[in-house]
Amino acid sequence: MDSLAQPRPASVVVERRIEWSDTDASGWWHNTAGFRFIEAAETTLLERLGLLRDVYGRLPRVRIAADFKGRLAFRDVVECSIAVREVGTTSLVYDFEMRRQGELAMTAEVVVALLDESWRPVPWPDAYRTLLLTAGPQPPEKLTVG
Repeated sequence: MDSLAQPRPASVVVERRIEWSDTDASGWWHNTAGFRFIEAAETTLLERLGLLRDVYGRLPRVRIAADFKGRLAFRDVVECSIAVREVGTTSLVYDFEMRRQGELAMTAEVVVALLDESWRPVPWPDAYRTLLLTAGPQPPEKLTVG
């Protein structure tokens, strides 16, 4: 990395395929698939950062605001990107995008909260906060498409 480059928040891109169970009676994707893909992308990001085992299960969604921008069909391959936007005292805000061949299908803002074993909010440890805000893009998780 260039010594003048600013650290960038952690992010990752994962590819997923729209399966039959992701479609509804109209034959197009159902919006709930996007919420599952948010979780898949978040899981990959936390795993890449080495945080998955410590925080997963203690990181519920407290808010999701989504905009659906395009239609997707059975067997479409989508790129799902998730990026840390902000780390609060006990919260974390992600930006999420889903695209098919570069065309935007969904955007979302996702807010999660870090909880302790008693299910009470706890502050992010400084080392985790630093990692989330400076780790930059992580290796993608790509499907083999042939």
